[in-house]
Amino acid sequence: MPRPYWDWTARDGKEHYQKYAGTPPEHLLFGLRQAIDMLFAEGLDAVFHRHRLLAEATRRAVSVWAQNGALDINVANPDERSDTVTTVLLRDGVDPRRLYEYCHAKCGVVLGRGIGELNGKAFRIAHMGHVNAPMILGTLGVLEMALKALHIPHSAGGVQAAIEFLGASVAA
Repeated sequence: MPRPYWDWTARDGKEHYQKYAGTPPEHLLFGLRQAIDMLFAEGLDAVFHRHRLLAEATRRAVSVWAQNGALDINVANPDERSDTVTTVLLRDGVDPRRLYEYCHAKCGVVLGRGIGELNGKAFRIAHMGHVNAPMILGTLGVLEMALKALHIPHSAGGVQAAIEFLGASVAA
């Protein structure tokens, strides 16, 4: 890369000061090593399976909330939905900022914002990476609580649908 921070070829020189073009990104490399070790410890097949389960649990919760409500999953075709993030579209002029602020201020949960043309019209729930069932169920619980507290039309029981799916899908 044409930037000295990432191009370490100049650090091979004779002069000591040339070896340090600023602080090397050791923290990024150590973090990357730890993340790779965690992936291999769990096993890639298990990681992908976990992401699929958490994604489906999230979609089931949102699908329940969407019944007679003011929200829906952004991707209509179930075969095209992502196992990494679920984007929830808000209808009827519901402002997602109210949800962001409530979830963050009252519960410490940060929702992803709508990107591009969905900015101000949607929010995102991530379910990949170092995420597990209690984290997703906690996020879904906070969202259901926020929908109720903010009087945003929705059908209750989304968290229960996620629990039922995970309970049936994760063997004892």
